[in-house]
Amino acid sequence: MTINSEWYRSFYWTAKTGSLSRAAEKLHITQPAVSHILKQLEGALGGQLFFRSAKGVVLTAEGEVLFRYIEQAFSFIESGEKRIAEMHNLESGEIRIGASDTLCKHYLMPYLEQFHQQYPQIRIHVTNRTTPETIGLLTDGKIDFGIINLPAGNAKIDIKRSLPQQDCLVGSKKYADLAGSGPLDAQEMHRYPLLMLEPGGSTRHHLSEWAAAQGIRLQPELELGSIDLLLQFAIRGFGLAFVIRNYIEHELAAGELVEIPLQPPLPERYIGIATLRGVPLSAASNRFLSMLPLT
Repeated sequence: MTINSEWYRSFYWTAKTGSLSRAAEKLHITQPAVSHILKQLEGALGGQLFFRSAKGVVLTAEGEVLFRYIEQAFSFIESGEKRIAEMHNLESGEIRIGASDTLCKHYLMPYLEQFHQQYPQIRIHVTNRTTPETIGLLTDGKIDFGIINLPAGNAKIDIKRSLPQQDCLVGSKKYADLAGSGPLDAQEMHRYPLLMLEPGGSTRHHLSEWAAAQGIRLQPELELGSIDLLLQFAIRGFGLAFVIRNYIEHELAAGELVEIPLQPPLPERYIGIATLRGVPLSAASNRFLSMLPLT
């Protein structure tokens, strides 16, 4: 005979309260219904679980053995329900984010700080990867969402557009005359040493596509692994670097870098928030994403 899990609920509350009537109250059913369910359970298990006493019902030796296991099972269920409630109330849980070093530093950090202050019990895991690698982590289910550079795409993900960002060409103070002489024709960039990010990321791909549209091929003298390194090399006069203007306002204002206008100008692009299509997010992830600006 197949045992209905509800039979165990009746058994649990009868054993817990020592009374058929009090068990019936807990279960919102009648006392005869509880008695009938217990008889079915005893028949299925092949032995008596209770005997009557002057004060109610008492577990038999077999009933005591079964109760130890059922009590533990119900304790696990209650713990699971409590944990789910805590997660919904943002009292526990975690969020797993994928983002590049640059996006983490210049875009995510203030929101992470704000979220951590409001919900210190939520664990935050950030995996630093390029945009293509972040998309790979997302489609593999290793992160909950990714912060990426657009344009980018994948049939398995949904993308919402966040803040705009503008690529620009910069150099050290020694390029001040070049910066003040009007837009630099893209065809003339080969005359200057060029610093770029390593191949494989969305920024390098975006710049290469822009150059290809002008009929040129970008040939950097130095390829570096991060925007911060590009800035340091550019400030020290190693050459011209493509960086994101939004992230170098201090260096421009301080005169450490000068911007060289380009003709045609580099197109504006956006930061994207990528989630896995059809997969629901946790309460913590949804709350964090609600803090991020959308356009």
